[in-house]
Amino acid sequence: MSSTPITRRGTALAAALLSTSLVLTACGGDGDATGDKADAETRSVKAENGTVKIPADPRRIVTIGNTNLPFIDLGGKPVGVTEVSNSELDVLPQEQKTTYEAAEVIGSNGGEVDLEKLAALKPDLILVQFHSNDWGKVGKRLESIAPTVYWGLDTEWKALADAIAKAGNVTDELGRQKAEFKEKVGKIQETYGKTIADTSFVDVSRGDWSDPGTFYIADIGCSEIARDDIGLDLPEAAEGKDPLAYESLPFEQIGELSKYDVITYPVDAEGPPTEPFVPVTKTNTWKALPAVSSGRALGLFCPSNNSYGPVLQYLDSLDRALATLPPK
Repeated sequence: MSSTPITRRGTALAAALLSTSLVLTACGGDGDATGDKADAETRSVKAENGTVKIPADPRRIVTIGNTNLPFIDLGGKPVGVTEVSNSELDVLPQEQKTTYEAAEVIGSNGGEVDLEKLAALKPDLILVQFHSNDWGKVGKRLESIAPTVYWGLDTEWKALADAIAKAGNVTDELGRQKAEFKEKVGKIQETYGKTIADTSFVDVSRGDWSDPGTFYIADIGCSEIARDDIGLDLPEAAEGKDPLAYESLPFEQIGELSKYDVITYPVDAEGPPTEPFVPVTKTNTWKALPAVSSGRALGLFCPSNNSYGPVLQYLDSLDRALATLPPK
């Protein structure tokens, strides 16, 4: 029995702030489990592990790490997955949750991924995203089981969606989602163009990993989409510097948010502030902020920013929130 530690990251924000460890385990040798599939019709895709020959029409796809939910979001039906957090599952549409639960779980969240269990699924394609440092430790072992397409954590979410769709042969759904994304972005820009041009925004958040009495200014995750795709005037880190979201700020600095016209903060699907952010809303300093007292603090629902489906939900939430803004 042998084991190899690797790092697994969740959403873009979680990847920035958290990491948990997965261990790939296997007993015996790492023999080629692909059998006569090598003779099947193939095509080539480019990824961070080079140009990979994969089946022209893969049917038994296993997803590892951050590829789980993006592949399912694109309509894919993996035969094997690694476990995702309950918080990620809780915000999935029911159909996607059913698809995820129908797959064989080959590893726990922060636990182990069993290579023998993976091989027993007889995959014809493995999709992987985890830390680049770990690819050298496990890449060859994964490739010995089936054609493996790998991306590192620095891959931007749109590029990852494009790549997963091409490798997993789910490009039709990708095209539909990209068209809907473009339509929603255009609608928000057209409807709220003057507000966007004349308003300073700040996105603040707090996670369940945050130290007590702290919050942070979010400049990655969904706020990136609001800034870079929609055009909201949101603060971001200087070029070459760590994201602002990496810095925990004490509650004593909440008052400094008064210089912004509008404050956005995280809410759940039903609308109340997310549980980790509730302590911020209970402070007198928060309640005294001009944006809060004047109804210009907007709660936004961001399931994640790792694929188009949850991003479309975020855009809907942003659209609804902007519609409630009172005049300055």
